[in-house]
Amino acid sequence: MKRLAGQGERTEQRLRQVEAAIVALDNDDLLDLADIFEAKPDNPIRQIAQAEMAKREISL
Repeated sequence: MKRLAGQGERTEQRLRQVEAAIVALDNDDLLDLADIFEAKPDNPIRQIAQAEMAKREISL
């Protein structure tokens, strides 16, 4: 059980790192990333990128 809890914590930390990396992108790179994942509406990377684009008031 302890091992599973540790794995869950590592997974959550990794997700936070991925989100931080997306947020740290400059506008052009963020738009490129969003464009790459445009065709997959249920993709979490696309959703994170779109949320950040909305904050920055930019769009494809």
